[in-house]
Amino acid sequence: MLRPLQETFADAPAGERSGLLVGLASSDDAAVYRPADGLAVVQTLDFFPPLVDDPYDYGRIAAANAMSDVYAMGGEVRLALNIAAFPDDLDPALLAEIFRGGADKVREAGGVVAGGHTLIAAEPLYGLAVTGEVDPAAVLRADGARPGDALLLTKPLGTGVLLGAARQGAAAAADLAAAVDSMQRLNREPARLAREAGAHAATDVTGFGLAGHAAEMAEGSGAAIAIDLAALPLLSGAARAAADGFATGGGGRNRGQLGGRVRADGADPAL
Repeated sequence: MLRPLQETFADAPAGERSGLLVGLASSDDAAVYRPADGLAVVQTLDFFPPLVDDPYDYGRIAAANAMSDVYAMGGEVRLALNIAAFPDDLDPALLAEIFRGGADKVREAGGVVAGGHTLIAAEPLYGLAVTGEVDPAAVLRADGARPGDALLLTKPLGTGVLLGAARQGAAAAADLAAAVDSMQRLNREPARLAREAGAHAATDVTGFGLAGHAAEMAEGSGAAIAIDLAALPLLSGAARAAADGFATGGGGRNRGQLGGRVRADGADPAL
């Protein structure tokens, strides 16, 4: 997905990468830098426009999404900075709720929000730059999968199609609430369990979908990944929304980018 960037930076002189354990040379979720023996810093950022109407939920979802990249590397969140853009006529009370939601979620992760940067733009955008830490010997990467490994998902799938259905008024309130709850939920505990269990690889399933992120993991690891579609955990209403034709903008782009890298032999088109 990021091959042009990877190719550009993969050949950087060794001096420029001194201490860099994980960077753009692999399709990982965050950068990992070792400033000293026994300590590695995890750095990432993510932001996007509102996915839901409630500003507090929007802040929590955006923050959880940004911090999830730290957990995908096996790390713990320590510090976050707000990244925000808003129309100049936005009600300040709504802005405050977005920031409050993000700060509450960072606090739940055991971290602290220490400032950030805001600018005026036509469309609201919010997210975080996140700093975490991890034991250099326990970094989880996307390219460590081995033949015989089991693939475990920490959350059910289908938020994208459910949000698409909700925008058209075609999602049940309970199904949408479950999707929002899932998007707000931290992967902190699953990351701890992965470290304790000696997981070989991990990645964060976001915009590229399960197929896209699995393809990156497979290619980086030199292995194939087989997925039993009938065994996938799905959010309530997600399969019905997909069967009704609801999709995400990224879904079409992912399909074009993946090309022959993914096969879905005889699969239900909705799945």
